[in-house]
Amino acid sequence: MTQPQLAHQTEYGRMYARSLSGVPEVPSITTVISQQNTDLSGWVGHMAATAVIEDPRLSQAVGSKPQLKTVARQASTAAERYRDEAAARGDRVHNYAEQVGLHALGKPHQMAQMRALLAEHGEGAYADRFDEWWDLYDVRPLATEITVWNGTVGYAGTLDLVATIGGRTCIIDYKTKGTTRDGRVKPLDAKVVMQLVAGLKAEESLVDPVAGTWEPWRYGDAPVLLGVAVGQTEVVAHQANPEVLPDHWRKFWSLRQVWGYSQAADGAGPALRPIGPPPASSVSAAPVPGARIQ
Repeated sequence: MTQPQLAHQTEYGRMYARSLSGVPEVPSITTVISQQNTDLSGWVGHMAATAVIEDPRLSQAVGSKPQLKTVARQASTAAERYRDEAAARGDRVHNYAEQVGLHALGKPHQMAQMRALLAEHGEGAYADRFDEWWDLYDVRPLATEITVWNGTVGYAGTLDLVATIGGRTCIIDYKTKGTTRDGRVKPLDAKVVMQLVAGLKAEESLVDPVAGTWEPWRYGDAPVLLGVAVGQTEVVAHQANPEVLPDHWRKFWSLRQVWGYSQAADGAGPALRPIGPPPASSVSAAPVPGARIQ
């Protein structure tokens, strides 16, 4: 990524500073969106069960409690391993996509190196499909991996790409996706609309991370917001429905308030304190209206 230094991982999630020497001030767009709770318990259980079934040691472990415990222990982390592997793959695909944009802008790039890295991991098809999509849509980049800031609401983020497609300015977010059984790229999560509209509503974009120089956001009137699902068999672009953007912006704004109030509540002091029983004499006394345990 071009400007990762402004983002810091904190106890409150990923946060951005105004410069390389600055302190974290506002949450990232993805941190805000993560305030929406997602129940993954079913998926985690499925991944663990699948890992047990596919473990080649299972047949030999049957009847041996220690060996079964070993199989179960490793299966219990299957979801975490899958998540970490998917995140690493997503980084490699995003890095390649960024280098394609830099190459098209005539800037220094490592396009060949990033393609080779994908090939080393058996992921060259992602690059092939991405190139096909890029050419088919005649993508003409304006900025790649651009960091934006909204001081009014209080958030920041890094957008994958701003480009013109068919003569229209587009804000674009890439999502690396797996493949369904019928060979299609898996669909995008609707949360990408919040991510895109938050980028649209930015107020500033970064010019110089060392000096902490920002300029007014040039693309706040972009007419097209695209979530692009990048898979091994195909790349599918989805436009955020313009009619629903206000609702998704309000949802994002509300989640930002949740994040802020959560920090305030955490810093307010202990939420609970132990309390003993009332004095023994009060047990036999007649209740007094409005009396409370102190």
